[in-house]
Formats: sequence, C-alpha cells, structure tokens
Amino acid sequence: MTTVRFAPSPTGFLHLGSARTALVNWLFARKQGGKMLLRVEDTDKIRSKEEYLEEILEDLKWLGLDWDGELTYQSKRFAVYRQKAEQLLAGGKAYREGDAIIYKVENGRTIEIDDMIHGSIAFSTDEIKDQVMLKSDGSPAYNFCCVVDDAELGITHIIRGDDHISNTPKQVLFYEALGCNPPVFGHMPLMMGADGAKLSKRHGGVSVEEYRKEGFMPEAVVNYLMLLGWSPGDDREILSLSEAVKLFDIKDMSDVQSRFDIQKFTWINAEYIKATDTEQLARLIRSYCSENGMDISSMKEDEFLELVDLYKVRIKTLAEFYPLTESFFTDDFRVDEKGRKKYLDKEGNRENLKVFADRIEEMDDFGHEKIEQVCRDIAEERSLKAAQIIHPTRMAISGQTRGAGLFEMMEVLGKEKVLERMRKAAE
Repeated sequence: MTTVRFAPSPTGFLHLGSARTALVNWLFARKQGGKMLLRVEDTDKIRSKEEYLEEILEDLKWLGLDWDGELTYQSKRFAVYRQKAEQLLAGGKAYREGDAIIYKVENGRTIEIDDMIHGSIAFSTDEIKDQVMLKSDGSPAYNFCCVVDDAELGITHIIRGDDHISNTPKQVLFYEALGCNPPVFGHMPLMMGADGAKLSKRHGGVSVEEYRKEGFMPEAVVNYLMLLGWSPGDDREILSLSEAVKLFDIKDMSDVQSRFDIQKFTWINAEYIKATDTEQLARLIRSYCSENGMDISSMKEDEFLELVDLYKVRIKTLAEFYPLTESFFTDDFRVDEKGRKKYLDKEGNRENLKVFADRIEEMDDFGHEKIEQVCRDIAEERSLKAAQIIHPTRMAISGQTRGAGLFEMMEVLGKEKVLERMRKAAE
C-alpha cells in the first residue's frame, strides 16, 4: 500500500511551507488510496515544546488534513536508533569516535535516484563525508533516525522540499546498509517570497496560525497552497480538497520555485467568503469576533444576518468585518477624520444632511429603496448631485467613507439610530 509521512518538528508553529508539504503528501496518499502517517521529529529536547505540537495538530485538523494511525515520536525511540547503529558497527560498516558512532561512506560510487518531480538526479559519494549516526550525547543524527523510522513504518514514497535533496544520497546509503529498499523520492521546489527570497517574516505571515488569526478560511488556505506549483488545468483556481484528490497527479507538479502572492491568496479567501452560506458565515464571524474581543452582542440575530449578507461581498477576511461594521454595534465608533473634514465640514453639506433627516422622519416605510428615492428627490429639488447628500450621510451614520450601499446600511441600522446620528452631525 502507498504510504507517505509528514514529519513536523515541534520547535515552532506550522510554517506555510510545511503545511504545503503536508497537503501534497495528503493528496498523493488519498489519490492512491493509501495512508499518510505522522511522525514527530522531537529529538531536540530543548527546543521541542508540547504546545507547539498541539498547535501543529490543531492546524492540520483545521485545514482538513487527517492522518492514519498513531503518532510516532522520535524522542521515544533512542534505544532503537542505538541498537541499529551498533548493528552497523558490529558489521564493520561504522566506527567509534569517542562516544559517537559514525558510518563509513564508500568513495567512488554514483548514487542515482528517479525523483518524481525532477527526474533523474545523480550524486557522487566522493562529495559525501562519513556520516554520524549517533552523536556523542547519545542522540541520533537526523538522516540516520529518519531512515530507521521510515523503513520500520513501511514508507513507500517520501515527498518533501527541495532543501532535502542533499540529504537523499546520505539516506540512500543508510537504507542500503540496513538492508532495506529506499522509498521513491519527490522533492518539491520551495515556496519563496514575492522577491524570490526564501519566505520569511519580512514577507508577512509565515505560519498557518497567523493567517488563521487574520481571518482566513481553512478552505482558502488549502486552495491557495495547492496551486503553488500545481494546477488542476482549465485555468481553474477555486477547487475543494475532494475535487483536488480526483485531479491530483504529482507528475504535474512544477520543478521550479513558486512565489507566495498575498494578493492572490487574499482574493481566493474573498471568493470563499462570498460563496459561504450567510448563516454559516455569521457563525464564523461571531466566533472570530468573540475570540478576538470584538463585542457584537448588541444586535439581534435576524439583523445580524442582514448585516453579514450585506458585507460578505465586501470583506476579504473575517478580520475585516468588525472594523467595517463597528458603527452597527456601538455609538462610540471610530471616525475617519479626513473624511469628516472633507464631507461634514464642507459648506452646505450639514444643511443637506438636516433636510434629508427631516424628510426621513416623515417616512413610514424605512426600506432602502424608499430611502434612496427620498435622497434623489432632495438632490433634484436642490440642484445637487446625489453624492453631495450620500457622502456626508455615510460619514454621519458610520464615521467612514466606504462600506456597503448607504441606503441598505440605513435600513439595517434602523430609522431611530440613523436620525439620531444625522441630527448630531448636522448640528
């Protein structure tokens, strides 16, 4: 059975590049009807933290990436690594250097692998020095313990980043020394920043957790990551995990580096927000606001659904919702000072606002179409452009120069609140 593994190191949060590696392994395994195992590379006892592992596992679940079987912890297998190293030592394939055990590399050999993404890659053992298996403190070297684990777990395919290509010939030597067949390797070109440099903090967020906190949808994160170096064809850019499983073929992956584009990423997220059912999106927004200390409890559920429906086509992330709609939940909302000076301090605009408020007060039907008609009637009567009424009204009721359609906003906010704010601004 096709068996792959994802091997996170719990020394930090789940990096976007690591999430992409997990995703490609998951797609490959599910397409083949195989298994994806999780191995925790926690041999660094000082830097490895339980809270990081919990966050990594939570992020994988949030992305919709499940795994098979129990987790394997390298920190619990030191005795196994020592036994394997001493086996090679006894067989004359290694030597001691103090308390360390080191594998002897045979010079003059060529190691060739048929990489699933890059094709044939050859390495000369003349360029590989003798390899440490056990360090002097008894901890295993990375390349050795990975091979011991992968062989024991029955890993048939190893899919990882290009930065591991140099490790591959060393690992092949260990497979041979242990009498095991090496798995099939596939090395994905790395995800780079927009400037072509390795993705880092200076390019923005680099962990799944950061984008989760910024209000990105898990489906959008997965969708964007899968498009970095792979395409389903037909210029499709929006597709679900289940659709991707049917279409995925690792041979279609590009062998050149892909660049992280936050604008494209954000656009995809906006598309998912638009497509989400309003009631479901409302639950997600409520949860997001609650987790981030944004009080939206003052609004009734039916009004809140109206508001979400009004703004779902205008927000790109869940984080954008509250700053745009703050005026619907509190009278103490932030005011754009430039907008206030431009639209409320301009000669004649406060008078236009007062006339609009007087006319609104007489209305029985406070639907957005009726409000708009009143606005346009006033503009015609006073030989104004409708914008000369619309912009100051928007500032008066929301403190902002942008948002949803003004008349729809007024309807959701309610006649009493709209009049109160318009009259206050007109004074």
